[in-house]
Parts: sequence; C-alpha cells; structure tokens
Amino acid sequence: MRIGYLSTIYHTSFILKSGKFPFDKLEETDWIMFPTGPSMIQAFKDKEIDLGYIGLPPVMIGIENGIKIKCVGGGHIEGTVMIANKSYQSYEELGDIELVIKQFNKKTIGTPTKGSIHDVIIRSILKKENISINNYPWADFIPDAIQDGEIAAGVGTPSLATVASKQFNTKIILPPKTLWPYNPSYGIVVQEELISNSKDFIKSFLKAHENASNLIRNEPENAAEIASQEMGIVDKKFVLETYKISPRYCAKIPNKYIESTMKFIPVLKDLGYMKNDLSVKDIFNLKFIDETHAEEAHY
Repeated sequence: MRIGYLSTIYHTSFILKSGKFPFDKLEETDWIMFPTGPSMIQAFKDKEIDLGYIGLPPVMIGIENGIKIKCVGGGHIEGTVMIANKSYQSYEELGDIELVIKQFNKKTIGTPTKGSIHDVIIRSILKKENISINNYPWADFIPDAIQDGEIAAGVGTPSLATVASKQFNTKIILPPKTLWPYNPSYGIVVQEELISNSKDFIKSFLKAHENASNLIRNEPENAAEIASQEMGIVDKKFVLETYKISPRYCAKIPNKYIESTMKFIPVLKDLGYMKNDLSVKDIFNLKFIDETHAEEAHY
C-alpha cells in the first residue's frame, strides 16, 4: 500500500509508521510525504497513493472534479489556528473574532495552498475585509514570512503555532474553537477501488489508527515520544505542546463531523473552488469505521 501523509506531527501517521500498532501490509507499505492536502489530491488523481491523511475541503474539491475517493475514517477536529506577533491582541484579550481580524486591515495573512482547509476557513472569514492572503506551498514558510514582515499573521495547523512560538515572538490569536466549530481538520481517505478490493486492509488500518488516536488522548507523553522519534527533527516537548493546542482526536465519523463538513460546500462554491453540490454519500463511506468503532466518538 502507498500512504500519503503530511508533516503534521499530531496525525497518527507518525505513530503508525513506527510499528507501534501493526496493520495489514504494514511491512509492504510506502509512506509518501506531501506539503499540503491539494498536492495529495493530485497524487490520488494520478493513482500514486492508495490512502491519505487529509483535510476534507480538498477531498471535496477532488471528488467534484471526478476523483474516485471516499473518506472512511476521522482523525482530528478543529486543527486550524491563527498566529501573529505578540504585539497583536488575541481572542482571549478582545473576546470577539471581528475585533481580532480588524487589526489586520490593509495587511496580509499567510496560509497554505489554495483549497487547503486552512485557506478555505480564513477566506470564509475574511471575505468582507480589506485583507490580502498569501498562499504558501509549504506551511513551514509561514513563520519566516511573519518574521520578515512579508505577512502580518499566519493561519495553519497547531504545529505551525508551536514552531512559530519557539522560533519567533508569536502567539495564537485565534484558537481552533473560534475559527470553524468541529471542522474536519483531517480524515482517512482511500481510493474507491480499495473499498471493493481491500476491505480487510481498511478495517485493519482503521483499528490501528483508532489505537494511535487513543494513545494521543490517553497517554500523550508516550505518544509524543514515539512521534518525535519517528519524525526525528522535533523533541517530545514540542509534540506535547502541539497536542495540547487542539486535543480532539478520534477515528470515528460522528454526525457533527459530517455536518461541519457539509457546511463547507456553499463556502467552496462561493470561493469558486467548486461548482456543484455533493451529498454525504459522495464524500463518506461509514461502513468500515462503524464496524471498527461502534462506540460514541471521543472528540
């Protein structure tokens, strides 16, 4: 199997890569890293990967464009934050999203590639504001762009917030809960042909994915140790800090996850990223996760 993943340290990919929770075909699996969700969608289109860790908006754009993929598992919700230098006031200080955003009037905010979940969320918030957006092919470029004065703020994952706070004088000014409640920051997406031909693999993978999600929630220090060793360029403390920014991990796809996903459709259409509507069945196949995770979601 060929699995696409991102550098996002709180995804279970780093724990599953370590072999902590084995799944079918693990020893034959190729792990391929991508800079953003939209680049992974191109790999799905080109049949270069079988399964991917990816935010739902680029998946929806891909499906509308004819790519035969389905989301079969959840992973994390509310994984988008906004950061800026400490001279700016945060949501905790101002208590209002609009007041936070108005600080950036006539300035520029950076975010990953067009069509990524972070890009879609911030564009939906800024559509009435006189604020520019710069898209970056790698989120890693955003902290340096803030430091260099190229942008006034950045929008991305909790990992981005941890990196920026360690390297530069930044802080979170809009925490995950304020930007898009219950947003599907990533799910497990597969080529549709796997649903017919590799049922046992999907169920085995989702069981391992849930075990890793439970480890992050219940034993974060152990999970952070494994993930940091697997990534090799961050330490345990970095991973723990990232886990704490948005600690909502689970493999289940509950109704709230689906409802939040479907709310992206009018936004994606308004932004010109999609033209048509999609149904729940166009995006999701719940059969495997409902079999492997019968209990309620843990988000």
